[in-house]
Amino acid sequence: MTTPPNSVRVQLASALLDLVVHVPQSAERARDDADLRAHTIARKAARQASMVAATLSLPPGWMGWLTVLPEMISVWKIQAQMVADIAALHGQQTHLGKEQMLYCLFRHVSAQLFRDFAVRAGERVVVRSSTMKALEALALQISGKLLGSALRKGASRWIPLVGAVGVGAYAYYDTLQVAKNAQHLFQIQSPNGARNMSQ
Repeated sequence: MTTPPNSVRVQLASALLDLVVHVPQSAERARDDADLRAHTIARKAARQASMVAATLSLPPGWMGWLTVLPEMISVWKIQAQMVADIAALHGQQTHLGKEQMLYCLFRHVSAQLFRDFAVRAGERVVVRSSTMKALEALALQISGKLLGSALRKGASRWIPLVGAVGVGAYAYYDTLQVAKNAQHLFQIQSPNGARNMSQ
């Protein structure tokens, strides 16, 4: 028996909210070479995400469908830690909340969904505080966008090895997009942001 798409969408939304409510701590500290260090952290996280995604997508056929949600959640956790590290590098960890985490993790999925949450003020991007109800609605919209990706990932489980390579490559690319979102958000807001952006 297959899980109804709406049920999967609600599960994805719930997993997103659980992830962003508990923002991870970072051992990183603000530093002058934040951009260089952020690049290193992003590449390491992308490799980890790729390896985890590829490994979890190895089971073939219907067993592969069971690993789709765990794979996505595992990759998001790696990405969330990366976002926390990038925020800390720019001295912005205290400004990293649920809204900023959602923005960094999923803005590249659909910028349109964030139009009410993030506004441009000159060169800065300001992510507004939101009620839990508004975040739940946003998470549900994001999960709707991700559902198509989840179904494609599930379908790739029918092609052992080749599917795993594709899923791993996508996780690598996706993680670099998350890093780009985080760099853009926190680099501009950091004290040296204007200087860093012009370099």
